[in-house]
Amino acid sequence: MTQITPYSNHIDEYLKHDDVIDYKNENIMELADALFQKANSEIDFIKLAYEFVRDNIDHSADINEDEITCTASEVLKAGHGICFAKSHLLAALLRCKSVPTGFCYQKLILDDETAPVLIYHGLNGIYMKDYRKWIRLDARGNKAGVNAQFSIETEQLAFPVRPNRGEEDNLMVYPKPDIKVLETLENSKTRTELWDNLPDELGYSTFLIKEPTNCF
Repeated sequence: MTQITPYSNHIDEYLKHDDVIDYKNENIMELADALFQKANSEIDFIKLAYEFVRDNIDHSADINEDEITCTASEVLKAGHGICFAKSHLLAALLRCKSVPTGFCYQKLILDDETAPVLIYHGLNGIYMKDYRKWIRLDARGNKAGVNAQFSIETEQLAFPVRPNRGEEDNLMVYPKPDIKVLETLENSKTRTELWDNLPDELGYSTFLIKEPTNCF
């Protein structure tokens, strides 16, 4: 079974508001409130928030949108973002209701046929209080060949990791979006430009976790 491990043992680190995970934005608070009111439990709220970002916020590449979004409020306002940006919005919605949420990264081939280069892909790690464990959810957005789903026991992420192709699964949950990811988003003027400069390394340590550690 996959052992997801937090980078920090301080749970408050996964609840912070900042310039990127700006959940005090009025629109984010309103959406979080609406989703929370529909939910029958915290787990139900997590599922509703995840499915909202996955299904109602487009992946920029899927709609050929050249605008870059980064902060949670930008993503919600524009209605689209790439994987990293969508993970920022999901984190903001969940943190708004005190659900510890962080950021996870996988190193994947961008496209087997047209762009066989290894780059990072972003998703979320979420602490399930009722189960006392972390899970990963990928709100990238489903399409042909991509079928990510909410699951507590068995991961169903957007992309399988293929070690034989050089791909890597990083099982760490980071409390902040990676600095190199943010720099790439901020320094690119368009998604077309961004696509030529997607991050192939992280500012965080990227070692793989082999032994479980106690956290909260």
